[in-house]
Amino acid sequence: MKVLIIRFSSIGDIVLTTPVIRTIKLQVENVKVHFAVKKEYAAILQANPYLDKIHTLDADLNGLIKKLKKEKFDFIVDLHNNLRTRVIKSRLRVKSSGFYKLNIQKWLRVNLRIDLLPNHHLVDRYMAAAKPVGIKPDTLGLEYFIPEKDEVEIDWLPEDFRKEFVAVVIGGRHYTKKLPFDRLVELCDRINKPIVLLGGNEDEETGKRIEVFFEKRNDQPEVEKTLVRKLGKKSIIFNACGKFNINQSASILRQSMLVFTHDTGLMHIAAAFKKQIYSIWGNTIPEFGMYPYRTPFVIFEKKGLKCRPCSKIGFDHCPKGHFRCMKDLKFDFYIPD
Repeated sequence: MKVLIIRFSSIGDIVLTTPVIRTIKLQVENVKVHFAVKKEYAAILQANPYLDKIHTLDADLNGLIKKLKKEKFDFIVDLHNNLRTRVIKSRLRVKSSGFYKLNIQKWLRVNLRIDLLPNHHLVDRYMAAAKPVGIKPDTLGLEYFIPEKDEVEIDWLPEDFRKEFVAVVIGGRHYTKKLPFDRLVELCDRINKPIVLLGGNEDEETGKRIEVFFEKRNDQPEVEKTLVRKLGKKSIIFNACGKFNINQSASILRQSMLVFTHDTGLMHIAAAFKKQIYSIWGNTIPEFGMYPYRTPFVIFEKKGLKCRPCSKIGFDHCPKGHFRCMKDLKFDFYIPD
């Protein structure tokens, strides 16, 4: 049997497909498992031992379809379920299934505050879509496989971070899913451990600003000096944002003692390593089914706001202008020495 799994993007959504990949490979006899993904996300799957072949999508959907036709698949598990995947399924003309996106329920929750969301993680809906192949859910959780060339040696980090460190993921696809600078500073000070900041190139400037903030300097702006006196500046920071690729960032997460993170792809990679996760939510809510999967976690969110959730994804600014979902968060945690 030859099975094609489709999930084009993005980081977190692809990591959440790993239980489907594993269960099909281990539970279906003599199966070949292929995966179709956007080219820019293929590195996430390149070391997965349960995959027999990866097909990548760039701008040429027709070219991808021609390649997929040659494979003569027996079944397609569509874990993206959009117009392009429907085109692929119609052109390949083989048996298929798709996952339930809950678009109506999410719209009702966001726009009319009507809560019809089921208590199901996204992984559960992925697994339901793969059920016709003949699999049953297991209890092993997510997986992430790091290519040997991308393993980060601990001595690559500054000396103060080699014994132990906390990973803080400051990145996120949307402004309303990320803490503002002053709250990030407050969080880092509260952690009071060596901290490695993780994010993409777009987060490098913010990471550097946080790193510099916690250095002892005489030339800081007065607003930062005031915050310094208030917080006490106990943490030490290494800004790794933009310095490592996705697999290298995963390697750093794997070596961390615990992880603080926004609702983003690196949160799900941390869950794959069974890390203790402190998960930070702004304009979206865990009830959409994207909370950390099968790993210990704590949720930080501002409950009771009438405007929340304001989107099932996120915005580049707060629609109400006050951003209370992030500004009013309480960081209630204790990390023992």
